[in-house]
Amino acid sequence: MDTIVICSGGLDSVSLAHKVAGEGTLRGLLSFDYGQRHVKEVAYAAACAKRLGVPHKVVDISGVGAALGGSALTDDVDVPDGHYAEETMKITIVPNRNAIMLAIAFGMAAAEKAEAVAAAVHGGDHFIYPDCRPGFVEAFQAMQDQALEGVAEVQLYTPFLTGSKADIVAEGARWNTPFAETWSCYKGGDVHCGRCGTCVERREAFHLAGVPDPTAYADETFWKAATGVA
Repeated sequence: MDTIVICSGGLDSVSLAHKVAGEGTLRGLLSFDYGQRHVKEVAYAAACAKRLGVPHKVVDISGVGAALGGSALTDDVDVPDGHYAEETMKITIVPNRNAIMLAIAFGMAAAEKAEAVAAAVHGGDHFIYPDCRPGFVEAFQAMQDQALEGVAEVQLYTPFLTGSKADIVAEGARWNTPFAETWSCYKGGDVHCGRCGTCVERREAFHLAGVPDPTAYADETFWKAATGVA
């Protein structure tokens, strides 16, 4: 199936792009500027598209993002340090973000006659983000089947949905994903901070997958305390 991959430029979505390309179905990459403070990640998505030889589109929904205030990802709110599996990480929720992005992606896929939209949601996201859970994915597909009835048939491809971040690292390595050319940190500094939830999860995932982590972190050891690794 010709597939459009929603690619933020992060480890998960870039690994997904390489997987879909390896499977021979990649049509192009789609990124969103929703006013995120770590918008520099979009440059990593552009580099991924160039590397894979496919088109890359960036949709500016920063006005929508501004209306969804209160998240540490979009507002002047400190991004908390720690692991995703903590209540403090709920401050990173951007309400309905995935639903909004996927609705746009499905519309574009229908217009471009693509057959699938791929998203890199995974099991590690389920604790915090309701629009990354299996129930949401199933319901969104059902909604789109109705919305596009008689117009197009577009499938939502979420191969990482029930897996862990470590599983994504392992799968990304299988498809030769250049992990150093991905950006995860929510703080958007010069290098990964090593302390925010996504940095901790990233570092832990490489450890659990047994894959060398090429990422430079400002704090190289915080993840051990946050995850309980000796």
